[in-house]
Amino acid sequence: MKPTVLGVLILARNGHRTGFYQDPYTYEPSFTESTALGAVESFQLGSYLKSTYLDSSSPLHILDMPLDPSHPIPPSQVHVHAKAGGEGATVFHSSIALLQGMFPPTPRNKITLAHGTTITSPLGGYQYVPVEMVPDSSDTVLESWVDCAAFKKHITKVYSSQEFQEKAQEAKHFFGSVHDYVFGCPTTLENIVYNYLNTELVYNQTFAFRLPPTLIEQARALANYHEDTVFSDNEVGALGTVLAGRTILHPILGSLERIAFDDDPPRILLIETSYQPLISLFHMFDVLTSRPDLAGFPNFASALSFELLRRPAPEFRDFVRIKFKNGTDDSEFQTLRVLGHEDEAIPVTEFIYRLEHYAIPNTKQWTSACGNSRWFPFDTTLSTATEQTSMMAVVLGALSLFAFAMFALTTFIKHAMNAKGARRNEAVVQQHGVSIVHSYFLFSSAYQRCNNTTFQNYATFDVSEKAGLLP
Repeated sequence: MKPTVLGVLILARNGHRTGFYQDPYTYEPSFTESTALGAVESFQLGSYLKSTYLDSSSPLHILDMPLDPSHPIPPSQVHVHAKAGGEGATVFHSSIALLQGMFPPTPRNKITLAHGTTITSPLGGYQYVPVEMVPDSSDTVLESWVDCAAFKKHITKVYSSQEFQEKAQEAKHFFGSVHDYVFGCPTTLENIVYNYLNTELVYNQTFAFRLPPTLIEQARALANYHEDTVFSDNEVGALGTVLAGRTILHPILGSLERIAFDDDPPRILLIETSYQPLISLFHMFDVLTSRPDLAGFPNFASALSFELLRRPAPEFRDFVRIKFKNGTDDSEFQTLRVLGHEDEAIPVTEFIYRLEHYAIPNTKQWTSACGNSRWFPFDTTLSTATEQTSMMAVVLGALSLFAFAMFALTTFIKHAMNAKGARRNEAVVQQHGVSIVHSYFLFSSAYQRCNNTTFQNYATFDVSEKAGLLP
């Protein structure tokens, strides 16, 4: 007899989005937005999860879930958590698209009122699945590497290592070749030019026609090396995995315990996140020994599935089987061998026992691991609430004053530069006697999309050959 699927935990990466940049030394993310392509990818992933775990004909149909596909989903059986990172609502939007595919509208999602009228949910019976989120400034589970002092030191250590320097030396020819196609992006190994190249290649037809063969493959290989090096370490409990892997490990193990041991457990738990935790978990689970191809970026709309299985009598023992679907590259889940096991599943008690002491379960331990200040930004140790409030008031007042001063200075400089630029352009036009045929502002220049800083706006003029570009 086949084992019974007691429940599943899904870690899903967001779908495609617009241009994205992270500061290479702090990993502060830039704002980005979901695209229709990304929504479709996540929706298709949700549809695949539905056919795998919810269809009555599937051998992996989850215990106690409705056999009738038109039956509305029981709210108590599903728990969803989405990252609310500094990049904006991209991850949240992906979670909604995934849920739309996994729990599509059904006409049975209706209610009969006291006076006899039957009301069907909008959009033909849309199923509203609650999604929990934590403000990005306090999410020490799904974005734990940002604002972590020890992680910044880890990044510096990686960049200064001999291995990284040798890799940068090897990549010099590539960066020389790609320089003319990144339009101001820093062409160094520290900066991931793949993000810019891939976004333009997908959404910009002119760029796609111009980009020479193999450059995108070389950029992806270097990006894989970069992120795999930053979000891993030689030991499971070391700093490279302390954030992305060890912080998300706590809800993973907790979810498995709830499914296996609670009297009324949830059956489906979904965590929608970015790519960083997946990289670290592959190292923590020793997946790369048998699947070295998974080192680096997982594709958009990838999913890591933890299936909790109960084997039939006389054993009645619970196991966890881990599978991975690498975006649209894989048509179905592939089973991963973890923690040195040759079998496709590992006893859940052993899995929890071998990993639970690496998990970081709360903000206090995260603060300790990061070596951050005790009171900011997550203070839980001050002796009184009055002391904490007073300290925060002082800091916020100082920050407000500094922000006002910087705004005033920036406004003054901007006006001065705009006036100077206008005089230069006028002088050049008068000198060469050219007429401006067309002008437009590159408000978000290519450099700004590659660099999380404000860049001076440029006016590009379509003028005679003599005038060219007038900054």
